[in-house]
Amino acid sequence: MIIYNVTIKVDNEVADAWVRWMKTEHMAELLNTGLFTDCRLSRLLEQDEADGITYSAQYFCDTVEQYHRYIAEHAENMREKGRNLFGGKFVAFRSVMEVI
Repeated sequence: MIIYNVTIKVDNEVADAWVRWMKTEHMAELLNTGLFTDCRLSRLLEQDEADGITYSAQYFCDTVEQYHRYIAEHAENMREKGRNLFGGKFVAFRSVMEVI
């Protein structure tokens, strides 16, 4: 199993709207690609939240090939939607992990 993890720090002023968008639109759209089997959104605890709240969005797929297909065919469009809605109000760091 592959985990595509996106850690996102979101400005406090848009955090609630960003979470709503993630839970009602973005994550569902990503699952609708048919390349991922599940996803979850978590809030990091014990973080300094003075300049934003940190979240982890995790997307699960069966093979690294499915992940690569997502990156090649869908990732840029999905990322652009977030930039269009929230501009410079967040930063994201991406990592890919294999469950052992």
